Amino acid sequence: MASTRDWLLDDSPTSRLQASLGRFYRIAAALMRNPLSVLGGLIILLLIVTAVGAPWIAPYSATGQDLANRLMPPSAAHWMGTDELGRDIFSRVVWGSQITLTIVLLVALIAAPLGLLIGAISGYFGGWVDKALMGVTDVFLSMPKLILALAFVAALGPGINNAIIAIAITTWPAYARIARAETLTFRNAEFISAVQLQGASPLRVITRHILPLCTPSMIIRVTLDMAGIILTAAGLGFIGLGAQPPLPEWGAMISRGRTFILDQWWVATMPGFAIIIVSLGFCFLGDGLRDALDPKQADKH
Repeated sequence: MASTRDWLLDDSPTSRLQASLGRFYRIAAALMRNPLSVLGGLIILLLIVTAVGAPWIAPYSATGQDLANRLMPPSAAHWMGTDELGRDIFSRVVWGSQITLTIVLLVALIAAPLGLLIGAISGYFGGWVDKALMGVTDVFLSMPKLILALAFVAALGPGINNAIIAIAITTWPAYARIARAETLTFRNAEFISAVQLQGASPLRVITRHILPLCTPSMIIRVTLDMAGIILTAAGLGFIGLGAQPPLPEWGAMISRGRTFILDQWWVATMPGFAIIIVSLGFCFLGDGLRDALDPKQADKH
């Protein structure tokens, strides 16, 4: 065990695999030293397990109605109570985790690579390319994300797919700014000049050398933004522009439960707790990743 650890922490790795595994080990060790990041990781792991195992975890159907048991308080039969149509809230929260996980993953997969590429191109070429791309970016950044998402969803029409597209469109500008700032710091570095002298094309320089260097900062920002993405999706669902009934989207569940908030508090409170817990999980994990991936923080450890 000690020899494996020494091999991973070797300051002079003999292969790219050893260097990559060593870096991963250092990041994992730094995360494990942070209790909040461990808690955040456990919450995200629970979200993933719940989403994948929803058919086996949920005791009832997410859409099946039982009007004889409508608005029942939490009990042994219904852990989180039932809603106005007699549907089991716990089962709907469990199935809703699939929708939440789908939204955050698709938004991240669309917005992060797009923003990363635009920012790297802008920072690498500079000049009129930089001005044009950053001008478009500033237009998006000048408007609140939720208002901009509302405008796009109103134009595209309500629905979960359109909500994902709208959130992704409003999210990428922040990533482009980060990637541009990172690119500007090493655009004129010696190793970039050496690659250029070897005849590498701008596309190769950007994809093989610049984008990998921008990735750690992007991972941190994406993880921290997950909470905002979840809240934006819940906001769209709350006003009826996100996932449509009878899908068990958490924001839509809160919207339907607000009518009964004074007498049947559990209808809106339970999905609200789910949103808060998952959002905190991403925030805790993002803070831990920021400390683990920051070279200055790593030197302190």
